[in-house]
Amino acid sequence: MFRLAYNTNGLAHHRLLDALRLLADLGYEGVAITPDVGQLDPLQLDRGLVDDTRRWAEELGLELAIETGARFVLDPRRKHFPTLLEHAPADRERRVSMLKACVDLAADLGAPICSIWSGAAPGAVVGDRRDGPRAPDELWQRLCDGLRPVLERAHERGVTLAFEPEPGMFVERPAGYLELLERLGRDGDELGLTLDVGHLLVTGDLPVPDQIRALRPRLVHVHLDDIRAGVHEHMMFGLGDLDLRGTLAALVETGFDGLAAVELSRDSHRGAAAAEEALGKLRAALGGR
Repeated sequence: MFRLAYNTNGLAHHRLLDALRLLADLGYEGVAITPDVGQLDPLQLDRGLVDDTRRWAEELGLELAIETGARFVLDPRRKHFPTLLEHAPADRERRVSMLKACVDLAADLGAPICSIWSGAAPGAVVGDRRDGPRAPDELWQRLCDGLRPVLERAHERGVTLAFEPEPGMFVERPAGYLELLERLGRDGDELGLTLDVGHLLVTGDLPVPDQIRALRPRLVHVHLDDIRAGVHEHMMFGLGDLDLRGTLAALVETGFDGLAAVELSRDSHRGAAAAEEALGKLRAALGGR
């Protein structure tokens, strides 16, 4: 059985240790930590906080994962800049360095998963559209070249790297993840999949339960959120179009045993209440499990 978790990007106004205690008290079994300027800043890491976070998680019985989606951690003006797809090699290397640091942080915390994405390409080029012109091979090559040293670091540190398709980024669909695996060749053997079930409602990769079943051999990490009318805005369960009961049933049916982490990054202003409400809806959909 998978473990229900919560992403700290939905508790951005909480101290990290307070967030761990809060989530454990509510009944969550895991925490997906987004290292950010206020919580384990990967560029100015507080080693004491790293040690305390690992110790608290162990004492509270929480499994950890690392997410790398902080918005302005590398550039105070441009969201998610730079990506692995920038024109300038120096910009791409800044992202590679941060991803390596996050892998190291995952290892230091005892977190088995570090989740990443491609980022947006210059000109908003998407590599896995269903129709239209194919993306330049050069962009795919930049992505592969950036991922290889991060995969190597993850292998060295005993961490599983998990790749998340993200709407609006160069790889936004499961099909793009599968193409990425082909392009990486043997280097991609250890690249798992992070599947955000809400994203499938945006890209039209439906039904969600069928996607879970088809992708299960690569699935190592899950994000849970609702989406309304195909608009990429994470919402509380029940406010959008997600078949939550069917989604969770597919995870149970396929034997997924990783973290299924609620991601409500727009709800930090009501973080504690949102976390409690989400867990109640998840338990109800699971039939009280």
